[in-house]
Amino acid sequence: MFDYLRTLFKNYVIGIIQTEINKNHAVLKVKKMSDNAIIPIKTSSLAAGYDLFASESKIVKSRSRELISTDISIEVPNGTYGHIVARSGLSLKNAIDIGAGTIDADYTGTVGVIIINNSNEDFEVEYGMRIAQLICQKIVYPYIEIVERRTTDENNTRRAKGFGSSGIY
Repeated sequence: MFDYLRTLFKNYVIGIIQTEINKNHAVLKVKKMSDNAIIPIKTSSLAAGYDLFASESKIVKSRSRELISTDISIEVPNGTYGHIVARSGLSLKNAIDIGAGTIDADYTGTVGVIIINNSNEDFEVEYGMRIAQLICQKIVYPYIEIVERRTTDENNTRRAKGFGSSGIY
C-alpha cells in the first residue's frame, strides 16, 4: 500500500512539474501524418534548428525545384512562426537551396520543403534524408498606422536608395 501511495504521489508531483515547465517553455507540437514521417531532431543542444527529414524519395532535376514531403504537421509555439531554411552542407556540397519556407501559426497541413537544385546535375533525395532545418522564430504583429511622414525621413541620408547604395558589399 505504501509503495502505491508513493508512486501516486510521485506521479502527481511529476505532473505538476511538467505543467509548470510547459507554462514557461515553448513547445513545438508534431503530428506524424503517415508511417513514413520522421520526427524532427536537433543534432546538438545549441543547434538553432530542427532537422527535417524527407518522407519520400524523389529526383530533383538539374536547375529545377521539387516539393518534398515530410509527412509531419506542426503547431508552432505561441508568438512564433516556423522558418524552413537550408542545411549548410547541402548548400555547399550540392548547390541545394530552400524556397518559400514560412509556416504560419494557423497552418495545419503537412509540412513540405521546396528544394531548389542550382547545380548542373540531378540531385537524389532519399527517404530519411535530412533535407532542411526548421527554426521557430519570434514574430511581432504590429498595428498599421497610416501616416503622412515617417519618423525616419528627417535624419536619413540614405533615403530611398537601395540595392548596394551604402557602398558596403
